[in-house]
Amino acid sequence: MPSRRLFIALPLPQPIRAEIETLLSPRLPDVGWTRPEQLHLTLRFLGDVDSTRIEELETALARVRVEPFVLPVEGVAAFPPDRPPRVLWVGVGRGHPRLHQLRQRIDDTILQAGFPLDVKTFSPHVTLGRCEPPGGHEVRRWLEQHREFAAAPFRVSAFELFASELRPAGAVHTSLRRFSLTDEANPASP
Repeated sequence: MPSRRLFIALPLPQPIRAEIETLLSPRLPDVGWTRPEQLHLTLRFLGDVDSTRIEELETALARVRVEPFVLPVEGVAAFPPDRPPRVLWVGVGRGHPRLHQLRQRIDDTILQAGFPLDVKTFSPHVTLGRCEPPGGHEVRRWLEQHREFAAAPFRVSAFELFASELRPAGAVHTSLRRFSLTDEANPASP
């Protein structure tokens, strides 16, 4: 059966993406930077989902409710933290308790709908780029230089279901549906 590679995320408002874009440095040639329009904070990666179940998934996600909240964007770091960097990211500081509540409600909803989930610690972040090979001295210097980065906080009032298509030039993310955090209508398209 045909399937689609899906994930659930918080898209970033354009002004926040513009601030983060200042971090994407062409002077680090071994880093594959995320395109600014693709920047997002992943809440849950679902992987390949049978296309016939996407509508069922959307119906379940439309029931998720959390009070809207404000999320900071601050702190640049890397994964793994104790070895040469492979993934560069910007964090959300201490975040907001409702961010974790939102992740939990999404997970509970997905499980109740019968979709499988992997068990991983939630480390909220926005991926900036991937190092190939793992980053060396220049990447560590970049991390140190931008460690205190902070963008304006933004209001989270919705999350989105995305399809991710892997292409030779990198993944292309397409929003399939936007879900409001409150009881307002959840439109069929973003």
